[in-house]
Amino acid sequence: MKEQRTKQVKQNITTQEMSITNLLKVAMTAIMSNKFRSFLSMLGIIIGVAAVIIMMAIGQGSKQSIREDLSKMGTNLLTIRPGGEMRGGVRLDPSAMQTLKQADYESILNEATLITHVSPEVTSGGQVIYGSKNTNSTMYGESPDYMTIKLWDIKSGDCFTEEDVMKSAKVCVVGTTIVKELFGSEDADCVGKVIRFKSIPFRIVGVLKSKGYNNWGMDQDNVMIAPYTTVMKRIAAQTFFGSIVMSALAEELSDDAIEEVTQILRRNHKLKDDAEDDFTIRSQAEWMETMSTTMDTITLILVVAAAFSLLVAGIGIMNIMLVSVTERTKEIGLRMSVGARGIDIMSQFLIESVMISLTGALLGVALGYAGSWLARDVLMMPSSVPFWSVGLSFCICAFIGIFFGYVPARKAALMDPIEAIRYE
Repeated sequence: MKEQRTKQVKQNITTQEMSITNLLKVAMTAIMSNKFRSFLSMLGIIIGVAAVIIMMAIGQGSKQSIREDLSKMGTNLLTIRPGGEMRGGVRLDPSAMQTLKQADYESILNEATLITHVSPEVTSGGQVIYGSKNTNSTMYGESPDYMTIKLWDIKSGDCFTEEDVMKSAKVCVVGTTIVKELFGSEDADCVGKVIRFKSIPFRIVGVLKSKGYNNWGMDQDNVMIAPYTTVMKRIAAQTFFGSIVMSALAEELSDDAIEEVTQILRRNHKLKDDAEDDFTIRSQAEWMETMSTTMDTITLILVVAAAFSLLVAGIGIMNIMLVSVTERTKEIGLRMSVGARGIDIMSQFLIESVMISLTGALLGVALGYAGSWLARDVLMMPSSVPFWSVGLSFCICAFIGIFFGYVPARKAALMDPIEAIRYE
């Protein structure tokens, strides 16, 4: 008895395998007999999957590129800006933008134990002139520590000194873009030459190594860096700083460093315990997290917009399958009359629907990778296809094939064999 039962189970398994194989063959034959119509059914899936993958690739690539750019500035970078937290996107009190003074800089420099380098910052935009040539640039007033904080390297010459800061000397370090615009070549020997910024003469003491463009399209080499005292007195004519940048001892100590500096500034500004800070301190890690969240949100919006084409494609598959059921009514009746069950008929049309959907997904993934390559290598856009997006695309397309193929498949399975054979 046990041997007979085992033999019967094996026969049932073999029959099921043959049935599935037969259904796959029938489904493939039906798809190949209407190649153009099947391709049109796949087209929506192809475009939808490709669009989703390209959007995700550009979003993830941009996110990684931004994080890399921010990391190049130092992961332990801290920035103090005047004014408290913004409300409604604006600060209503203009005086709140003048809260950072020389005393704050000196207190942080002398008292902060978790800070390694500090530099006040004052900026001003204007025209740079040498002889008959000129260009527009931004002058950054800094301390010598700024080079270490922002990871700037000197290509030629040297940086200005603390003595230059004390004397408000008219010296500067320039980026390679300014060298190229004023002297004709990035490699021109311009150290010691005198250029003018807003009619004020500055002697070039050093040239910075090139950093190129960042992800926001800003030329990082179009800069002039001079002693902050010089910029404050001779260029901006102000007694307050636009910001203060500094480096924590280590990235993991950034929060402790922020707390320490906050206490120093609150004491300097004579703020009461219940008063809000009149300054804002941000860490580089916080900026990176904010930018990552922003890019994730933008990517999600783009992916959702692209995914709507998959919904339209699913409706198209349902429409084509309903037409196919109607055209093959007599075939369905004949199959039922020779013993095919309703579940066999339903499985046949569901398999067809899923095969159309998954084939479209496969072609869409290939097109998505091609589009990602085009964006990265031809259009020079940051692009990185996350591997999990490919698996997710196939899962979604399989669901679309089953979901939108169910109604036509059920309609075919519920047909009356006699009425189906008589159908003309």
